[in-house]
Amino acid sequence: MDAVTGLPFAQIIPWGVATLAVVVMAVLLIKSRRPSSFVDDAVLEAVYLMSKATPDLRQGLDQVAADRITTRLLELLKCVAVGITDAEGTLLSWDGEANDHYVDLVDAIGTTIRKHRREVVPHDKMPCNHRGTCRMRTAVIVPLVVEEKTEATLIVVGRTRGKRLVQMADAVAQFVCTHFELARLEESRHQLQNAEIKALRAQISPHFVYNALNTISSLIRTDPEEARELLQEFADFTRYCFRSDGMFTTLSDELRNIDRYLTIESARFAGRLNVRLKIAPEVLSVVVPFLLIQPLVENAVKHGLAKKPGGGTVTVTAQDYGAEALISVEDDGVGMDPDLLDDMRDSKSSAHIGLSGINRRMRQVFATEYALMVETAPGAGMKVTMRVPKFVRGMRPDMLALAAQSSAEDDEPAVPQQSGRGAVAGRLT
Repeated sequence: MDAVTGLPFAQIIPWGVATLAVVVMAVLLIKSRRPSSFVDDAVLEAVYLMSKATPDLRQGLDQVAADRITTRLLELLKCVAVGITDAEGTLLSWDGEANDHYVDLVDAIGTTIRKHRREVVPHDKMPCNHRGTCRMRTAVIVPLVVEEKTEATLIVVGRTRGKRLVQMADAVAQFVCTHFELARLEESRHQLQNAEIKALRAQISPHFVYNALNTISSLIRTDPEEARELLQEFADFTRYCFRSDGMFTTLSDELRNIDRYLTIESARFAGRLNVRLKIAPEVLSVVVPFLLIQPLVENAVKHGLAKKPGGGTVTVTAQDYGAEALISVEDDGVGMDPDLLDDMRDSKSSAHIGLSGINRRMRQVFATEYALMVETAPGAGMKVTMRVPKFVRGMRPDMLALAAQSSAEDDEPAVPQQSGRGAVAGRLT
């Protein structure tokens, strides 16, 4: 106190003003940063809660999914209650308070479903036995429209009135609808892939089945042991091709089935069909679309070599190519005019329909840059090459039956081959 009182008054005033200025600036800085911090925290929390709700929305709408969705949305909106009904107005789930007011909202829900529009119902328009203590002030009912049809309704019960609650309900409804549409698209995609697989099964030539059985029957008396082995190969081939589930398989399984097919065809061609398999063991576990390669091999035999008087050779190669597997099917048969490749792209009746179908599947499953590469010329045979990514998110084999029976010759690492016969290369786009 003595030291302070001993200071001149002219020195005390500047120090006091400076201290007060620092305190004011600190207070203003804190106040200016708090709202931004609160907003950032709120945004992060909303994004986090929406990300937690996404998997439930992508599963479609049923009783279990509805319970999960209402819980997530109630946590996100921090409102009084959240409810979801089906397309008929039947309540699937309600999370929060004021559930006794659902009965009072039935008419408004029906209007929302019939007219595909939002309904806002204030609390003072409803009967309530807890008028003084009821937390509900407004209920917003929003239709969840997917493909121009109301699939459900979302009920948001708020403790306040005004546009903000309506805007929140609309935004959340749009978010929910978007993921319902994505779920519908995912379901359609799976249905399309299943339809394509059924079409591939239907394309398995009836002539092959007839010729295979005819070949087996002709060997029953002359070579019953070979007939028995071919019959087993034929049974395994058809069992694999007509399995009831799975859109993807391993390259090992696909090549094993091709080996069965070529074994049967070799017996039928009686020395006119030679087969070479050059498979790198490190690519055997690569996941590929089901029945991806077999139609290419069948084309090589049926259209490339069957019409060549002396027969020929089919070579199937699978090699490591960094992040991809490089797979090729080559024959030294009659070949074709490369100008016909463009006509085959959209053809529904081409003799080489397998090429256009496989090319379309490659582009759908992977990307446009994974289209088939075709090298061919009249009299020079044909070579079809495809690149398959080793790792693709969401792709896994649906039937694990890795072919451990591959011979040492089959496991020989593949070496890129050049046609060397004047072939013209083209890419199916």
